Amino acid sequence: MRGKHSEFATGHIADEELERVGRLIGAVREIYHGRVVGQETLYSALVTSLIAQGHVLLESVPGLAKTTAATTLADAISGTFSRIQCTPDLMPGDIVGTQIYSYQSSSFSTQLGPVHANVVLLDEINRSSAKTQSAMLEAMQERQTSIGGKIYPLPDPFVVLATQNPIEEEGTYVLPEAQMDRFLMKTVLYYPSPEQEVEILTRTAEGTFGRPSGVEPISTQDVLFLQSMADRVYVDDAVKSYIVAIINTTRGGGPRPVSGLKGQIRVGASPRGGLALMRVAQALALQAGRTYVTPDDVRALRYAVLRHRLVRTYDAMANDVTPESLIDAVFAASILLLFACPLGVIPCL
Repeated sequence: MRGKHSEFATGHIADEELERVGRLIGAVREIYHGRVVGQETLYSALVTSLIAQGHVLLESVPGLAKTTAATTLADAISGTFSRIQCTPDLMPGDIVGTQIYSYQSSSFSTQLGPVHANVVLLDEINRSSAKTQSAMLEAMQERQTSIGGKIYPLPDPFVVLATQNPIEEEGTYVLPEAQMDRFLMKTVLYYPSPEQEVEILTRTAEGTFGRPSGVEPISTQDVLFLQSMADRVYVDDAVKSYIVAIINTTRGGGPRPVSGLKGQIRVGASPRGGLALMRVAQALALQAGRTYVTPDDVRALRYAVLRHRLVRTYDAMANDVTPESLIDAVFAASILLLFACPLGVIPCL
């Protein structure tokens, strides 16, 4: 027994609970697609991170509906929303909050910062100073802020969407790898297809963007329910061993080391990367209506979970070796373990 965690990852989820999960996720999906055309990658990252209790780093050029998607997510869960536009002169107090002195009462009052919201959009995080980045990432990790020596918990649920523009480097502060590792996923967004762009123009001209009729947003309590259900999705020991094999392979080890990988990856994924793979897989399994995780769940969002956790060597960057190609090589070596073992049991890991 593990106290209040005794039901974690047991797979004991009743049919009526799964039905409720399906209804809640269906409502969020309908509201999202009522306001955002396409961007399935963005939808999957947002909803999966929300259920897995993580945060997302979004990389894209401007104009790909990141702000719209964030506000839509907040509306879909009946949550509060804050947008923080990062600039070089942004201070930690501008994010977490500060104390204000009142001459009338001769006392200090606390004003909570914009980070105290259910959904926080941290726009162009790489434009803020390292000090401000650290303050924000600390709030993300601890889910609380400290103002004037007093602790203020952040609302629950709490998810941060941080964005960065890959094409502008002047006046930016690169996020250190150790800080990027705190994001559950890093998602790269691309332009919509021509058909989707036509739909955007048509729906804009017709004024048909908005919440679908008859679809009500879910509540923040519903989100907490989804998170608790994800915690109970069963993860077999064989799948855990598969995840551990993947993470160890990124470090140049593992049961089936990839030849030449040490010359491409300077630093592999940490144990936090393995935890992220498992949590994302549990959230994906729940969205699929299952009470257990499969290897396909582990592979589904492998790029988003691992691309920011691998530090490439200078040779790899000079030769334009992408993180995605390295991740594919790691998974290709690890998947052989599943086929080589009877009944999916991975021995000797």
